Amino acid sequence: MAAKKTISAPALAERLELAGRSLHSIGYAEGLYPAQWTALRYFAKSPDGARTASSLARFQGLANGPVSRTVRTLIQKELVRKAAHQPAGRAEHLEVAEKGYLLLERDPIRSLVEVIERMSDRERGALASALEAVIGIASDVWAKESGERR
Repeated sequence: MAAKKTISAPALAERLELAGRSLHSIGYAEGLYPAQWTALRYFAKSPDGARTASSLARFQGLANGPVSRTVRTLIQKELVRKAAHQPAGRAEHLEVAEKGYLLLERDPIRSLVEVIERMSDRERGALASALEAVIGIASDVWAKESGERR
């Protein structure tokens, strides 16, 4: 049996950063930017009440302005549309258009999903725990840098 290879924390951090950059790069596909893919996926999987630009902004931890521009672009590309039924309130409810669902069939993240599906439950659990820790730390650093209170 082969011995497990160990990797230093700095080397692993560099690999994680490279993985993040690589994943971001594959998000430039089918005429969409990564943020647009994220928004399209979000609207496709969210329940009716959560399909608003504000809900997407909260989900991503971003300001409403840039998210609203992303949503407007998806509407212009006819991938997302205003929902037929608009509940009372200021928020505009959205839904994915047929063209958006067709595009999601060619979502560049599918290749990543295929790799993760081949992992054992133990490997997926370890990856999930590690990613949650990294996301938490990155969120804390960003909040500290931006002067935001947590």
